[in-house]
Amino acid sequence: MTANTYKFSWFSSHLPWYPVVHCATLWRTDQVTYHRCFSLEPPLQNFFLTQGNRVTSLATKVSIFPYAKCSHNQGGKSKPNIRADESRKNVKKDGKGRHHLWKKRDPARSGVKAINLVRIISELPNEKEAVYGALDKWAAWETEFPLFAAAKALRILRENSQWLRVIQVAKWMLSKGQGTTMGTYDTLLLAFDKDNRIDEAESLWNMILHTHTRSISKRLFSRMISLYDHHNMPDELIEVFADMEELGVRPDEDTIRRVTHAFKILGQEDKQKMVVKKYLSRWKYIHFKGERIRVRRDI
Repeated sequence: MTANTYKFSWFSSHLPWYPVVHCATLWRTDQVTYHRCFSLEPPLQNFFLTQGNRVTSLATKVSIFPYAKCSHNQGGKSKPNIRADESRKNVKKDGKGRHHLWKKRDPARSGVKAINLVRIISELPNEKEAVYGALDKWAAWETEFPLFAAAKALRILRENSQWLRVIQVAKWMLSKGQGTTMGTYDTLLLAFDKDNRIDEAESLWNMILHTHTRSISKRLFSRMISLYDHHNMPDELIEVFADMEELGVRPDEDTIRRVTHAFKILGQEDKQKMVVKKYLSRWKYIHFKGERIRVRRDI
């Protein structure tokens, strides 16, 4: 709907204090044109009714009269407002119940459910049957698996460093076929590292490597290399780095430092220099006092 500004000369006799009115065409008939008219300045602030070239009714501060009926003739003919008619035809009301498959749906009260899950699992003994039974009971009355609530509960447990509970909840989710994402795998590998479960971490890593060969992120490679570096396992670290190079994933600076340290422990200084030459430049950029400066790298 387009708004036009009409200056009526006859307003100077009837309404001398306000010669300019803004009108927007709503619809037309053969005899009369319907407009919605309004003013931007006092004292006329609402709507009025006109017919022909005379004011037949005037209302100020009236909210029950939302439309104005007026006739506007230019040269005796009424010009159709084609743009306004097309805009009215193309208006579509978006239904509130429309579901978009590409948008995430966060069920209501998922945060409350997550806190409730953390409270329930924190009061349980460290027994698999008791934990899995409580988790099944927690999700029993849900029409869909409460994935958002479970993911939020995992985040809360991770922030509180409750690694055993993180492992229990993540394993339960994977056993239900839910949460098979890189974020869940990363959290579970971190929990295995903190809880000193190297064998389980290696089993999970081998499953990820064979199942998601071409879609493993740099983050997961860095997590596994950090795990081996934390537990002083240079041979396994170099093996993961070899898989990383084979799949064409470029390591970050922290990963390169761990890899060069592993080569140094193994006494393979030639490979250490090769990795440094390939991935680390002589200079690096840092931010100092709000400026980006180049400094020599310590290798």
